[in-house]
Amino acid sequence: KLYMKSYYIYIIKCADGLLYTGFTNNIDRRFQEHQDGRNKNAFTHKRRPLELIFHQEFNAVEQAIYFEKKLKKWSAKKKLALANGNYEILQILAECRNMTHFKFRPTAIEVSTALDQT
Repeated sequence: KLYMKSYYIYIIKCADGLLYTGFTNNIDRRFQEHQDGRNKNAFTHKRRPLELIFHQEFNAVEQAIYFEKKLKKWSAKKKLALANGNYEILQILAECRNMTHFKFRPTAIEVSTALDQT
């Protein structure tokens, strides 16, 4: 039996509402390290307790790193939409960031109304 190594991208929601995005090859161990506050200089250390709100598994380390870099550039609202499986809102948020690439330009009211529904 061939062993496939797994890599994970994850999003943690901190007690203060801020989000942390990370990369690991062992999601359970890594989240426990965050929750235990092992690294006093870590972003999450003073923001505990923490909640793991999203993780995605990858078999190729390159894909995982690519996705993590992309995710780190996203807004908090976009990350929350992903974590909540709200792909409709995710698409609207993507269009808002790239309005010049789309013929359809939602008005501020349409976007605001859609975001209020999350």
